[in-house]
Amino acid sequence: MNDKLKWQKIAENIKSWGNDFGFDGIGISDINLKKSKPAYKQWIESGYHGEMGYLDRHQDQKFNPTKLFEGTKSIISIRLDYLPLEANALQALKNKETAYISRYALGRDYHKVIRAKLKKFIAHIKKELGSEDIRFRLFTDSAPVLEVEIAEKAGLGWRGKHTLLLNKDHGSWFFLGEIYTDMPLPADKETSKHCGSCSACIDICPTSAIIAPYKLDARKCISYLTIEHKEAIPEIYRKAIGNRIYGCDDCQFVCPWNKYAKVTTENDFLTRHDLDKLSLIDAFKLSEDEFDDKFKGSAIYRIGYEQWLRNIAVGLGNSPKSKEVIKVLRSRLLDSTSMVKEHILWAISQHN
Repeated sequence: MNDKLKWQKIAENIKSWGNDFGFDGIGISDINLKKSKPAYKQWIESGYHGEMGYLDRHQDQKFNPTKLFEGTKSIISIRLDYLPLEANALQALKNKETAYISRYALGRDYHKVIRAKLKKFIAHIKKELGSEDIRFRLFTDSAPVLEVEIAEKAGLGWRGKHTLLLNKDHGSWFFLGEIYTDMPLPADKETSKHCGSCSACIDICPTSAIIAPYKLDARKCISYLTIEHKEAIPEIYRKAIGNRIYGCDDCQFVCPWNKYAKVTTENDFLTRHDLDKLSLIDAFKLSEDEFDDKFKGSAIYRIGYEQWLRNIAVGLGNSPKSKEVIKVLRSRLLDSTSMVKEHILWAISQHN
């Protein structure tokens, strides 16, 4: 068997093994990412990344995978669906007394889940190939990796106008992960874009964060404001945030391709602690110890208790007026940080 056929067979086997490991999609790309560099550089220079300084750092490693992992010749990209079966998404969003949490964060922290699965997958590949000399390095939403661009090149979908990866058969409710390897695997064929003239995601965005097709101003995005942004949330966006206390899924709700999205088969992504039914008042009443206990092992844990209270104060300011809402807001005025207190006072003012 010549080398070309050998690596083709290995690539086919890797995809088959990936399916056995529970990945919902798997593709292979080359390492040439230079085509994405001009648009990315312009996006950074425009300041659209906000306070996410890590997106500006190590650009040489982003566009040249060999500088991140020496000897890289190809990249294995995986897709793992996360949409829970009973997530009550639209119901939670429409009920202004409910704390809306982005669907990806209802279960266990995806970083931990995907990293563990990829680690076992790599061990399996090595065992099947009978070689410890083949080198791998795994990533999942970590390190300077252009995961959407890589997945696009690997044929897993196309970048939608909301900037998320879209798949004709699976929508966008999924996570991505990557394995850099020194194996010269044949690359899969890229898929074409299928957004057409649709502008549903652009039109629905509560804060007009999608400023043009395929271009997001993160500084306006509710996911950014409630997760990545560490300071006070600008007042101009607080009403638009509504009851979204961690992330936002509006652009995914309206995307026509998501009628094909599949419910997750990964138990770790199923809703924990009834987070899809959590009320704003009960969320605001959590002590710091209760927050730690409830969210340890969750993606929510990374924002910390102060941001949690800040976000919920905004949600309570947008909730239906009631004596209980005012009472719970006032109960935290004396023991809150200055940032949280400012948001509490804003929330109370919305009920006057």
